[in-house]
Amino acid sequence: MGEFMIIFQSIILPIFVIMTVGYVLQIKFQMNLQTLAKLNIYFLVPGFIFVQLYETEIAASLFGYVLLFFVLYCLLLYFLGEGIGRALGLKEKKTTFTNSLMFFNSGNYGVPVNDLVFRGDPFAMSIQVIILTFQNIFLFSYGIFSLQAANIGRLRAAAGYFKMPVLYAMLLGVTLNYWNIGIPEFIWTPANYVADAMIAMALITLGAQVAQFKITTHLTSIYWSIGARLIIGPAVALVIIWLLPVEGVMAQALFIASAMPTSVNSAIIAQEYKIHPEYASQVVLFSTLFSAFTVSVVIYLSRIFFGG
Repeated sequence: MGEFMIIFQSIILPIFVIMTVGYVLQIKFQMNLQTLAKLNIYFLVPGFIFVQLYETEIAASLFGYVLLFFVLYCLLLYFLGEGIGRALGLKEKKTTFTNSLMFFNSGNYGVPVNDLVFRGDPFAMSIQVIILTFQNIFLFSYGIFSLQAANIGRLRAAAGYFKMPVLYAMLLGVTLNYWNIGIPEFIWTPANYVADAMIAMALITLGAQVAQFKITTHLTSIYWSIGARLIIGPAVALVIIWLLPVEGVMAQALFIASAMPTSVNSAIIAQEYKIHPEYASQVVLFSTLFSAFTVSVVIYLSRIFFGG
């Protein structure tokens, strides 16, 4: 119990402190959430990903293992979400429910957790960055496609992710890293400023977004979403990790990454495309709140299962 409280106080509590600042700022000043979200998605997150992938030595096998884990994990969560959605009779909300399981907050929640758990270990952070990149590509491709395919057509919906700078930041960072191409100081210095600003601004944005969420109805399916995302999700990840030939820091980082709450961006795209936005927002709100306990448990278990 003592170690659990240390994990909560040193890793989870600092995250919620900054989120609370964002919450208070939003209540007081009513900041423009779309501007904050765009600042993160189009500027801070791509800059952070570029710097991390450029700085870290990433073996092709690492990239392959993380990709394999990610595909298997999301695929299993998709079938889980579809099954639960049908059992609950959600019908038109089933897509939003399933998305709440597959899309988890690997950026403005997962990155700070990884940074605090592994104390800035570049190898552990590179795993989180790859997960973050895959999540963003997946969210802004299939996530939008799943909500928009019936309205704007499959081709236009599928082409959406090519507009996301995260994809190009990843490709550029990996390419320059692989070919050992130097970056001029007048570019590298501001790039690091952007990367350093990402975690704090992401948590401020998350707190501001939580301040806008409203609690209404559909609580039964929300509880199912929370249980599937925060409890069943890490259990599924644990099975995949045991089946894959990974261990140590890599296994620990993947397990912790799988425990993050539902992605705030899933509520953002639901709001933008007017597909049950209030329902999606409630899922994010409750998932984020309950994750303070469940993520602490997963971090504790990760140290038991994989050491560190």
